[in-house]
Amino acid sequence: MTQANRTMEKSSSETSSRKRPLSSESLPKELESIDFSQRISWRNNLAIIGEGVRPEFRKESPALCHHVNALCGEARACTIHLPHGRVETPVFMPVGTKGTLKGLVFEEVSQDPALQNQIILANTYHMELQPSTTLLRDMNGLHDFMNWNSNILTDSGGFQMVSLLKLAEICEEGVTFESPFSEGKRILLRPEDSIKHQINIGSDIMMALDDVVSSVTEDVSRFREATHRTLRWLDRCLSVHSNREKQNLFAIVQGGLDTSIGGLREQCLAGFRIRDDDIPGYAIGGLAGGESKDEFWRVVHQCCQALPNDKPRYCMGVGYPLDLVVCTALGVDMYDCVYPTRTARFGVALVDSGILKLKSHECSKDKTVIEDGCECQACRYGISKSRLNGWLKSNNTLGAQVRDNIENKKKRRFCLTRNLHS
Repeated sequence: MTQANRTMEKSSSETSSRKRPLSSESLPKELESIDFSQRISWRNNLAIIGEGVRPEFRKESPALCHHVNALCGEARACTIHLPHGRVETPVFMPVGTKGTLKGLVFEEVSQDPALQNQIILANTYHMELQPSTTLLRDMNGLHDFMNWNSNILTDSGGFQMVSLLKLAEICEEGVTFESPFSEGKRILLRPEDSIKHQINIGSDIMMALDDVVSSVTEDVSRFREATHRTLRWLDRCLSVHSNREKQNLFAIVQGGLDTSIGGLREQCLAGFRIRDDDIPGYAIGGLAGGESKDEFWRVVHQCCQALPNDKPRYCMGVGYPLDLVVCTALGVDMYDCVYPTRTARFGVALVDSGILKLKSHECSKDKTVIEDGCECQACRYGISKSRLNGWLKSNNTLGAQVRDNIENKKKRRFCLTRNLHS
């Protein structure tokens, strides 16, 4: 058993000892008959399927086939078969918010031997603002628009309720944003709108619009409202999902940091268990917003222990190296974060020993590459730290471009560590 799992078990035990009775008055009607005296879980007997086995798509999941290839404790190596090819997990998905990865061209993303990404992420809110999802639909979807032949996952726009909170008003109907481009213009994003936009985009995995609250918010009633609203909004998303043969709709677990028995995370999980036949994969949301590592990992552990083990698990917005290792040990398959490319643009490299500040004086006269044996462009072509230091200090975009390749390669290398038997 890993240290992470031992810590999580201890935390779960401590949480169980603080169990409190639930009042049915505080629950949605659909959850009133649920037995919350025990942990919510619906894990199945799991069959290990060898790599290379052809996918068999089922009627209830016509656009996704999930094979678990190997296990080591809770960590797992899987293959997710999607409309635009397979995705091997654990996988880090580079973030192409507006249909492009800053500092990289798509030939590098898909063909460079150090990257070869099988899936990237785009953002529904930003794609609707510019260039508009109607245009993308008319251009035969985002795949054709950006000449990308692999898979795409789209965020629903829910995260912008946190990142753009000052511009947003949230109610049962949806979320209304003030346009960042046109003063006085307001944009309403309802669950139905989010799915319509994502269908226009043509992503292989769509995310349901959820009510997202910052994890460090102290308003318990707001968390309760958001958790229960997330269930109602999921039903509205499912009701307009008209392209099930080609697009998958994942649900997002909310509930703040409440991991207690019968708490908000449990309530959200219980609601999803009722709807499981309509959900091909799950995400863990509402994290990486400033909470402690212990609180963060406790939520991930709870969700991985509850969610079905024959479907993908995606931890949203997570990309720090330590979190990737711990969450994979807890059972997560998929990740996304702007951390690699944003870090690169500040001239910082992720190396095996930690971080390397390429703008530092120490690098200005260093003739060595960033890391021996690294397959990224900079190391592969022998570009020295000194050369990178000069590019970055002069704001030469080539320096950031090479750094982006390095950072995404580091994530790729981690996520291809798939031999879980050793």
